[in-house]
Order: sequence, then C-alpha cells, then structure tokens
Amino acid sequence: MRYDIPELVLQTLFSATIEAEDRLARLDERAGRHPVAEGFRERGQFFDAAGALWVAGELVHVEDLVLHDAHMDARAPTHELTIAHAVLRARRRIWLSEPDWALSTAGLAVLRGEQVGGDTPSIEMDRGGSPGVADDDGVIVDGDDDDNPLSLEFAEIDAAIARSQRLLDEQVGELGDSGFGGERPSASEPKGQLGLLFDDEWDEGARLDAWRSLIPAADRLPACLGAAILFDAWEQIEPLRRQHWLGGLLVGAYLRMRGKVTSHLISFHTGLKTIRHERRRARDQEVRLRAFLEALVLTGELGLKELDRLFLAKTQMEMRVRDRRSNSSLPSLIELLLSRPIVSAGLVARHVGVTQRGALNLVRELGAKEMTGRGRYRGWGIL
Repeated sequence: MRYDIPELVLQTLFSATIEAEDRLARLDERAGRHPVAEGFRERGQFFDAAGALWVAGELVHVEDLVLHDAHMDARAPTHELTIAHAVLRARRRIWLSEPDWALSTAGLAVLRGEQVGGDTPSIEMDRGGSPGVADDDGVIVDGDDDDNPLSLEFAEIDAAIARSQRLLDEQVGELGDSGFGGERPSASEPKGQLGLLFDDEWDEGARLDAWRSLIPAADRLPACLGAAILFDAWEQIEPLRRQHWLGGLLVGAYLRMRGKVTSHLISFHTGLKTIRHERRRARDQEVRLRAFLEALVLTGELGLKELDRLFLAKTQMEMRVRDRRSNSSLPSLIELLLSRPIVSAGLVARHVGVTQRGALNLVRELGAKEMTGRGRYRGWGIL
C-alpha cells in the first residue's frame, strides 16, 4: 500500500504539466461565464458516467443512461447501467457539496455508502436510486418506493437469499462439529458468498488512509500534477473493490478544491478513455503519469469543443423562436436539449408540460435532429 514517486520523474513531467494547467485554465474560464454553461455542466455528468464504465471495460449507451435517470427505461436496466447511474449520482453529490467534502473522511464514507456515526443506521442506495436503511441481513427495509415499483419484491428476494445463506452456514457448522466436513470455519475466515469473491485481508479503511496521506504532498505540486499522482496512486493502491470508478471523480473534486476548475466537475473519464490501455496500465510510473496528464489535456480540449458546439446549436434554435409568443414552450425545450445528450417524447412532455403528441410537434417545429431509429423509442438531440 506504499506509493512513492522519485524526484527525477516529477522533473521530466514539467512540460506536460504546464500544458495540462493551461488547457484546464482556459476551459474553466470559458465554462464559468459561457451562455450554455448550465447545459454543458449537466451533459458532462452523463458523458463522464458512461466514460467511467468504458474505462472499466463495459459499454453503457448514454441514451439509456438518460432514460434510466428519468425513470423512463426503454428496456430492463442492465447491471452496467445501474453502476453508471451510481456514478452519475455520485458526481451530482460531489458537485452539490463543498469543494473539499469529497476528499474528507466523512465525504468518502458517504460516497462509499459506509455507516457514519456509531448509532446511525447505514444508509444505502436501493435499486431505484433512493436511500434506504439496511437491516442486519443487508436488506433495504425503508426508502422511497415511488422511484422503484419493484422495491418490495426485490426486498423479499434479498430476505430469502439472506435466510438461505444463514441456513447454509449453520449446516456447514454442524458438519464441522460432527467430523464429516472437516474443521468448523474460524471467525477470521470469510463467511457467506462474499468470502468466495473477496479477499478477507483487504482492508479498505487502511488503503483509503494510505491514499489520503498523499494529499498533503500533492498539494505542494501544481494542481494537475498533483491530481495525476493521486489518480495513479488510486490505481496502484486500489482502495475500493466495488467502487474503483470513484478515483476518476475524486480527480475532479481535487482540481475543484485546488481552485483549478471551479465552474464544473471535470469529465475526466471522457479524456481518459481516449488513452490506450497499455499506457494507462503501464509498469513504468512515468508513462502512466504522462498518460494521465495527457488525459487532462484532452478533457480540456473536448470541453472547449463541446462549449462551441452547444453555443452554435443554441444560436440556431433561438433563431427559430425569435418571433414566437411569450408563452411558447419552445424555450423550455431548448433548455432541455442543451442539458441532455438525447431526449425522448415522454421526457419532453414531462419537462415542458404537454402531451406526447404536443412534444412531437415541438420537436418537429424546433428542427431537432433525430438520433435513434424507429425501434424501441425515438430520441432527438444536438449533433
């Protein structure tokens, strides 16, 4: 769990650090005062969540994530889509909190879904994305059921699995006592299904402490270089087994805390996914750090291009509504199109407050580009 970086490596990364610092400074300056800043900020949340799964080797379509976030899934959500939505919620939580919250002990505990406080019940996210309280079996027993109509059925299934696991553990113990099944498992050995999947000696708390101990040293370096070092340390130490994607979000939180990018939480994964896997996972530390700095540069470039594209689209759409009546619904539709990578008729109808037929008429009147076929659903967006 120890992470060191030679002084010579830091010196060789000077030019790459300067380039990353300059590109992110330009992006932050423009995004902070741009007419489409709000839409740019919200769209980046979706693209970064999908990019986090891409970096992990999983494919999640951005349009499916948009519909899942609006509880308008066109098909049953996959496991990967559920994880991407967890990334999206974590990003929003980090953005709405104080700049240094995500890197604090309390912030990391909340993002991990860990119990905070001795007598406080642990708060977890149920399958619909709403908070619930976990009982002794790890089953969500309270929460907002309106978001997920199948929450009660899922809770019953979880309870049945927990009862079956306890029965199996008791039978294994009885076999151990009778001499037919070997020795009874000791208390230090992992029990249940998790013991087959995870290393019992994997101490997430100690690994997180080791990673957080590097923050003071990173603070003495330029912000981008410090962020690259923290991300590389996260990749090497691997503090979390089930939420490894959190490291990319903490890069944005760190740059925001340092005051480098305060206009939004940067979409680090959108730049990172363009870097070849061989460079991101290279054995040479200098190669990895240079790749992460290049990812920051690409993130800045992609962000600047996205701002220009959104501003051009906004200008073209506003020309269509220039002579409309004051109570027209088209301005609301423009706002929605700027804040979502793709919209469906149902999403437009709910946001604008019209029927689905009225939503289709608005989309046609605005001239939005159809981005899907005529299969499961139709969607429109900005190309």
